[in-house]
Amino acid sequence: MKYSQRLKLLHGICLAEVHADGAKPSADLADYNALDASYYLASYITFNAISAAERNPKAELSEDFDMLSVYQAYGLLTFTFLTTPLSAEGVKPDYHAAQVTIAKTLFSGIPDEQMMEIVNAGLNKVKLISDTDVEHWREFRENLDKLTVSFLIAGTDDESPHTKEEVLPLFGKLLSQLCEAFEAV
Repeated sequence: MKYSQRLKLLHGICLAEVHADGAKPSADLADYNALDASYYLASYITFNAISAAERNPKAELSEDFDMLSVYQAYGLLTFTFLTTPLSAEGVKPDYHAAQVTIAKTLFSGIPDEQMMEIVNAGLNKVKLISDTDVEHWREFRENLDKLTVSFLIAGTDDESPHTKEEVLPLFGKLLSQLCEAFEAV
């Protein structure tokens, strides 16, 4: 199975799980787009990581606004690791669209001015994490990359040693590390 097909399959699986109304999304992978799947999965993973880390974005909106940009950065990094293998299939991700899509998904209802502040601060954090060769940031990137691949395999391969439900909470641990790093700054 090609990487893009795995993304689309996991997108469909996750969509089916979150439809509380019993609606069934399409089972035809041709109905899905690999980049759309990546936007969705990056937001899905980040949302679940926030929950697993027991964070409270609603309270942080007024008490620790900068923390929202940490979540944004986490979502964009996750998107990056989800889409990097797509280059082998000739698919080029749109990082600007990803920033906006992830922010609108994670922070719906926030005024546009605050949303743009979150997007810009999140991008600055991504640049900091990506451009430095400091050991803890390099290790964080490697761990998030490995965990993202593990999640994709766990969700799409019946022979995987883990289920995606077992892997998903680990994203919360990584998010907690990221939050702690930026709380200390």
